[in-house]
Amino acid sequence: MSDDERLLTVEQVANHMQVHVETVRVWIRRGDLIAINIGNEYRISRDDLNAFIEKRKTDKRKKEQR
Repeated sequence: MSDDERLLTVEQVANHMQVHVETVRVWIRRGDLIAINIGNEYRISRDDLNAFIEKRKTDKRKKEQR
C-alpha cells in the first residue's frame, strides 16, 4: 500500500490540520469529514481529507467580485 492509499488516524489528521483530536471527531460525527469506523477507532483516507480541505477553502477574491 502506497503512502497515498494509507489510512490516517484521527491523531494524524489532527496533527496535520493543527487542531485538537476532538475537533476531528466532531467533524466526523457531523458528517463533514468522511471516515471509516474500524472497531472503536476511525480511519480517514488521504483523498477524503483532501476533499474536506478543498470544501473548506475560502477565497476572498470571489467575495470581493460580488
